[in-house]
Amino acid sequence: MLTLECPYCGIKACETELAPGGQAHLVRSGAGASDDEFEAYMFARTNPKGVHFERWRHAYGCGKWFLAARCTATLEVFGTYPAQTSAPPARILQEISARRPDERAPK
Repeated sequence: MLTLECPYCGIKACETELAPGGQAHLVRSGAGASDDEFEAYMFARTNPKGVHFERWRHAYGCGKWFLAARCTATLEVFGTYPAQTSAPPARILQEISARRPDERAPK
């Protein structure tokens, strides 16, 4: 079972207390975007086997959105961080490098 620690309230919650929100760190298209850019933003998502950055909501807790880095194959969690963070923190990237030296973290 997947267990993530909410960076806001500090509670370690199992996946039944959380709501998934899809891929994190998406580049959103502005109002002047072409149809192709808008389509890519709306529908194109990566689905890697390995390290992935995701959005989660602590639905049955504080209710806040946060981001998590985890392995999609093993459910290994590398860390969580606030949703307002524009890029994965260095500590998370270092954790991924330390535990998975052969795997490159997604951008």
